[in-house]
Amino acid sequence: MQIFLYLCAEICELLKMIQSKDIQNFFFLGIGGIGMSALARYFHHQGYPVFGYDRTPSPLTRELEKEGIYITYIDAVDTLYGLGLALHNTLVVRTPAVPEDCAIYSYLRKEGFDIRKRAEVLGIVTRGEASGEGGKRMKALCVAGTHGKTTTSTMIAHLMNGGNKAATESHAGVNAFLGGISENYHTNLLLSKESEYVVVEADEYDRSFHQLTPYISVVTAVDADHLDIYGTAEAYREAFAHYTSLITGALVMKHGIELEPRLKEGVKGYTYGVEKSQADFYAERIRVKDGQIVFDFKMPDGEIKDVQLGVPVWVNIENAVAAMAVAHLCGIKDEVMREAMASFKGVQRRFNIHVNTPKVAYIDDYAHHPQEIATAIDSIRKLFPERKLIGVFQPHLYTRTRDFADGFRAVLGTLDECVLLPIYPAREKPIPGVTSEMLGGVVVQKPELVEELKRRVRESKEPVVVLTVGAGDIDRLVPEIARALKEE
Repeated sequence: MQIFLYLCAEICELLKMIQSKDIQNFFFLGIGGIGMSALARYFHHQGYPVFGYDRTPSPLTRELEKEGIYITYIDAVDTLYGLGLALHNTLVVRTPAVPEDCAIYSYLRKEGFDIRKRAEVLGIVTRGEASGEGGKRMKALCVAGTHGKTTTSTMIAHLMNGGNKAATESHAGVNAFLGGISENYHTNLLLSKESEYVVVEADEYDRSFHQLTPYISVVTAVDADHLDIYGTAEAYREAFAHYTSLITGALVMKHGIELEPRLKEGVKGYTYGVEKSQADFYAERIRVKDGQIVFDFKMPDGEIKDVQLGVPVWVNIENAVAAMAVAHLCGIKDEVMREAMASFKGVQRRFNIHVNTPKVAYIDDYAHHPQEIATAIDSIRKLFPERKLIGVFQPHLYTRTRDFADGFRAVLGTLDECVLLPIYPAREKPIPGVTSEMLGGVVVQKPELVEELKRRVRESKEPVVVLTVGAGDIDRLVPEIARALKEE
């Protein structure tokens, strides 16, 4: 109870601060993160001066700079001079990916700036509490789970937007803070003055999703992850059980996952799944023809026949069922859903096919958990059953590599050939004995990777699929890899 009262007091204090006219600036520590950049864009659209720091430039930070957001890549206090940041008028938003010894973070903390976690600010924004006078309270459509959050939440946004190809970052049929760049809208933020809904990816890292108040939430999976935070698989699942107690409207949970929801009285519970499932919402008569996946969408009160997946990846069937269930519960018409699913183009770094020639296909995916990698491999085996599969994996975090080493070794062992990059540390310090070498495969440095892949493709006597996976900075190599493999 004391913790609850403390959090209430903290949120009330932040609410008063944002609603007052004192806040004139926002400074984002780790602004290049996908979730942080969406919030930064939101406040920039609201007319606030927005500034930020990130360790290295990226395509995303360059886009933010083009939009008028100042970003420094130098971790030094003097880069803040002249920005007009002051204790009384600046709110600092921080992602846990920024390490404790960051010089700018240390300075802002020492000087007494109000520093808030991204999830805390996102929770207030999505409840409409930071909108000032006349701001509306929005209904949050959230997606939680170990896997599939970004694709499913982006699908929901596309469905709620009616598949509107003309939508832009500042004019759409729904509000959305996405965990990836939508291929339909080329942004991770959609804003609507008319819609009462906001789509949010509910991140479980650091228990961030406990800051949200979902109206409807999907839970896709509860396979243990982030054991550096939770310690045990049981504690991880407990965090999801608590999360379900925050839902005010309905839960849409994958059928069969190991989770006992704690729904409040009046909150409805539904399940979803695929063929031969006992779920409330499910896909039936799944067909694969001419490179397309088509299925019938079954609902408790009807069905939608011949739904075609815009991105024909097997795992997207269950993602689509979850997304369509949420859209149906929000009153989206059947024909609108059918058309929107067919026009869905996917999310950057979610099973993107960059090259597809008779000799070589190249696919990139964000997978960084053993189960996610297994899903990507399974999809490739179904799409290209006769081809050799060469996988490139960049492990993300020393703790995750240590905690799931057996799982990584097992799934990487199903590849025909495996290439590894050194571990991407993000916020962590090295752990003695924890290296990429412990996962098997050949370890190469990033500057050597493109030539290594070209050699392997060239020497192969059969057609090849190259798969790159990981949540670190392997995405910076994707354009170069794609160019090189197109020439082979």
